[in-house]
Amino acid sequence: MQAISHYQQVISDYFNALSVVKDPVNLYEPVAYILSLGGKRMRPVLTLMAAEIFNADCKEALPAAVAVEIFHNFSLVHDDIMDDAPLRRGKETVHEKWNTNTAILSGDAMLIMAYRYFEAYEPETFSDLAKLFSKTALEVCEGQQWDVDFEERNDVTVPEYLKMIEYKTAVLVGAAMKMGAIVAKTSQENADLIYDFGRNLGIAFQLQDDYLDAFGDPETFGKQVGGDIIENKKTYLYLMALHHGDDVSKEQLKELFCLQPENSDEKVEVVKNIFTTSGADVKTKKAIEEYTLKAFDMLEKLDIDNSKKAMLRAFGENLMQRKV
Repeated sequence: MQAISHYQQVISDYFNALSVVKDPVNLYEPVAYILSLGGKRMRPVLTLMAAEIFNADCKEALPAAVAVEIFHNFSLVHDDIMDDAPLRRGKETVHEKWNTNTAILSGDAMLIMAYRYFEAYEPETFSDLAKLFSKTALEVCEGQQWDVDFEERNDVTVPEYLKMIEYKTAVLVGAAMKMGAIVAKTSQENADLIYDFGRNLGIAFQLQDDYLDAFGDPETFGKQVGGDIIENKKTYLYLMALHHGDDVSKEQLKELFCLQPENSDEKVEVVKNIFTTSGADVKTKKAIEEYTLKAFDMLEKLDIDNSKKAMLRAFGENLMQRKV
């Protein structure tokens, strides 16, 4: 198992050399654009890392890793349309740079492109990867629909919210790691444990994203800070503020989230103040830590060397401290 920077370089080299633009240009240029924006590329890195954790060459898992990254970017293109988001990774979103119809169709093409990468594997491995991928892709869609539904509801519970982010975000992190395990042909127990490690880490990652959306540095976050507040998203911060704020702040929060979405600096600042005075910010940080520790519990059960467990633990700890 090698340094995380090695896996990042393998992924970066692949996408830097990838040429997807062909006729019709208006279908493929947006694909090339969103893939060129880079981002953290955490998920494909985890696929490569997982393969080597279980004693395979990471290059063997490269097609699966690329499939995961292309699928993830497909979901971002469509999410940005649904959220009417102006920025992604600090750049114009695809639907802003082109138009909504082009973004929808280019996203659809990316989903199909992702599936085709599994054709690089022998039938048994192909079957296992495709089954996991199909299950995960459908769960991501379910999570996204819950996310949309919650915008219109005022009775969203904490367990419902956690289930939503598990499906929308965390299952893909778990699947990314399990794909590496499948390529490496490790035991079913190891494959399931690494999936649970990734899933719990993914929940922590999304909770951290919720936190950074409100309190992140706009210079490093890469997205519009306060975007969730503007869009009236009932994030973990919002739910914690409703549970732990005083009666006045609760009513104020509810009223603000009943307004039509608008880019209002005043609304963002008032809501952030409620998040702070209610202790929602601290409780969100605590939840991030708890899910990260759940992920670490899975590591202890894995049948791998302690040095590899330490590498995975360090990766999780770095995610907890991220600013982007």
